[in-house]
Amino acid sequence: MTFHRGDRVQIHRKSSDEAWEDYMDDFIGRQGIVTDPDSSINDPDALVEVSIVDKGTHRLPQDCLKRVQES
Repeated sequence: MTFHRGDRVQIHRKSSDEAWEDYMDDFIGRQGIVTDPDSSINDPDALVEVSIVDKGTHRLPQDCLKRVQES
């Protein structure tokens, strides 16, 4: 799945990527907005920068993210 700047996402599960850190477990279930999708590379393994509500901005593996619909 390719993410784009401004996409609303949810961290829906722990990533199997080696970039996943233990502190990121606290992000599971939280929502955020993609701020840097690394779209110039379009590498599905690349990290995506997400601004997470009440947690700041972090680079996360794509396999833990899912796009959410705005209500």
